[in-house]
Amino acid sequence: MDDRNLALELCRVTEAAALACARLMGRGDRDAADATAVEAMRRAFDHIDIRGTVVIGEGERDEAPMLFIGEQVGKGWVREGSKSPRVDIAVDPLEGTNLCAMGQPGAIAVIALAEDGKFLNAPDTYMEKIAVGPEAHGVIDLRESWTWNLERIAAAKGKSIDQLTTIILDRPRHEELIAEVREAGARIRLIGDGDVSAAIATCKEETGIDVLFGTGGAPEGVISAAALQCVNGDIQGRLRFRNDEERARAEKMGVPAEDHIYSIDELAQGNVMFAATGVTESAFLDGVRFIAGGARTQSVVMRSQSGTVRVIDATHRFETKPAYSWATGLD
Repeated sequence: MDDRNLALELCRVTEAAALACARLMGRGDRDAADATAVEAMRRAFDHIDIRGTVVIGEGERDEAPMLFIGEQVGKGWVREGSKSPRVDIAVDPLEGTNLCAMGQPGAIAVIALAEDGKFLNAPDTYMEKIAVGPEAHGVIDLRESWTWNLERIAAAKGKSIDQLTTIILDRPRHEELIAEVREAGARIRLIGDGDVSAAIATCKEETGIDVLFGTGGAPEGVISAAALQCVNGDIQGRLRFRNDEERARAEKMGVPAEDHIYSIDELAQGNVMFAATGVTESAFLDGVRFIAGGARTQSVVMRSQSGTVRVIDATHRFETKPAYSWATGLD
C-alpha cells in the first residue's frame, strides 16, 4: 500500500464529513450532527478506488445504519475482478459530537487506513491510555504509576515535571489520576471530548502538550495509534470493560486478557495513513469557515511509510462541486 494519491483521497472524505456536520454546529443536536457526518463520509467513500472494510466504526450492524463494523466501502467492491487495494478502515466521522453540537473547540472528522488485517479490531469499550510525541517514544509504561511516567517523560524531554503539561478528559473516573498528576507538580489541561486530537497534540510542539493520560474509547485508541505511527509518537493502551457483556464480546473477538498492555505496533501495524479535517477551531486544526458561496477547511494528511505530514488549506466552491452537494446542504 504505497499509493500516495490515496492519502489525499482520504482527505476528501474527511472534508466531506466536516463540511456536512459543520452546518449543524452549535445547534445542540449531537445525534443529528453525527448522523450527517456519517452519511457524508459514507457517500464520499463511493468515489475512492479501494476495497475497504470498516474495522473501527459507528458500532455493530444492528446499532448503526452505516459505517458499521464489517461494512464494505469503496468503489472497488462493485467491479468484478477488481485489483483495488484491500484495506482496513478506522473512522470517526465526528470526533467530539458534543463539541460540535455546543459550538466548542476541538471537533474533527477522522479516518485512518491500514493494510488488510493490520488494525486491532478493538471492541467498543474503554481503553486506558498514555500517548506521547517522538521525544518520549519508548519511555512510557502503563504498568507503572502516572508519576513514574511523568518522571520518564520529563527526563526524555530534558524538562522538569513542573514544566510538563498533561491533557486529560474531564471525567469523574479521572479524579484520582488528576490528584496524582497535581501532586507530582505537572500542569493539566482538562478537555470535555476529543482524545484523538488530544493524542496527536502531544506531537505538535506549538500545542504545549507533552502527554495524554487517562481512559477514553478503545476505538479512538486505535485511530490515535495510526496517527502517532506516522510521526514516530508512542501510545500504550489497556482495555477497561464496563460490564460482563463487553468482556464476553471481546472474548468472542479473540481479544487478549483484560490486563494486556497494547503497544502502538499492536494497535496499528505496517504502513498506515491518517487524515483529519477540523470541524470546530482547535490547537490542532482550524475549523470549517463558511464564506460566500462556499467554505474553507483545514486538514492534515499523514503517511507512516514516508513520515510525510501535509497540512491542507482548501477553499470549496459549492456551485462547482455537484458531487458533494449532499455534504453542503445544496440537495
